[in-house]
Amino acid sequence: MGELTRVAVDTSKAVFAVHGEDAAGRVVVRRELRRAAFEAFMAGLAPVEVVLEACGASHHWGRRLGAMGHRVRLIPPQYVRPFVRRGKTDRADAAAICAAAGRPDMREVPLKSAGQQAALMVLRLRELLVKQRTALVNALRGHAAEFGLVAPQGIGRAEELLARIAADPEVPELARESFALLGQQIAAVGAQLAEADARLGALHKGHEVSRRLAAVPGIGPVAAISLALAVEPGRFESGRHLAAWLGLTPREHSTGGRQRLGGISRAGHERLRSLLVLGATAVIRHARPGSRLATPWLTALLARKPRKLAAVALANKMARVVWAMMARGEAYRARPLAGAA
Repeated sequence: MGELTRVAVDTSKAVFAVHGEDAAGRVVVRRELRRAAFEAFMAGLAPVEVVLEACGASHHWGRRLGAMGHRVRLIPPQYVRPFVRRGKTDRADAAAICAAAGRPDMREVPLKSAGQQAALMVLRLRELLVKQRTALVNALRGHAAEFGLVAPQGIGRAEELLARIAADPEVPELARESFALLGQQIAAVGAQLAEADARLGALHKGHEVSRRLAAVPGIGPVAAISLALAVEPGRFESGRHLAAWLGLTPREHSTGGRQRLGGISRAGHERLRSLLVLGATAVIRHARPGSRLATPWLTALLARKPRKLAAVALANKMARVVWAMMARGEAYRARPLAGAA
């Protein structure tokens, strides 16, 4: 057997499956190690290429293994799955990771630093708090409807509904206590959400790229800092590649030389895609004739396409603009208004 050239690791909380091959593709190492033994084993190896799936704790192990002198690569799990031959075992997964890493055109996930992960954690925490607040308000509205009390939609209407519940003598005392508890939870989550927004605002103001991206119509501070932290423009050959990574390009069903395009693929980063589509929807809502948002391209698009389809097309265009700004270090240049000389 030859010298070890590539090591693939299927990680978990306690057991790590290691699969190592030489330059000819022959298996040199195949074993399962506990957490402490795995770290000692990797520290005793000469610098080698180490491949991991981009899943939970993979960035942590990537940093640890990189500090030992190894060259670490992270591969998306969906690109590893086709290489699993049969059955689901840790050793089979490690062998599949090694096989996928041998493909010259295999896509990789960039290794994140601890600082990058900390900033992204603030974004995910805010998203979780928004979902929790929405669930609490929906529960409040649903239970209140059982007692004949309804209120217009909107987070800001929750306090008004709680006041009406407290003043209604027909609501039983036991239900009134439950409604009060819901109100306390909504207020607590709202306060935590305000703190998360303040942290994001500080991150946005301190990030030069995020400040430039916020000048693009439809991209606010949250979307700008999300794009600045999650997108590495050097990984994409063009703005179209970034739009495809975000799932904003058509899904193909082509065969026999005949091209068939369907809806958007919805692949890639779901949160970034959602932020761009929501931002594009806001732009379309305010793109009235004569406004600075009514560019010739958008005006012509809205004249022939439904608004929801136009929002996706505009989100695709925004993704391309974002890539150009990040890749070239440019500021946003507004387009002339429709009908301008």
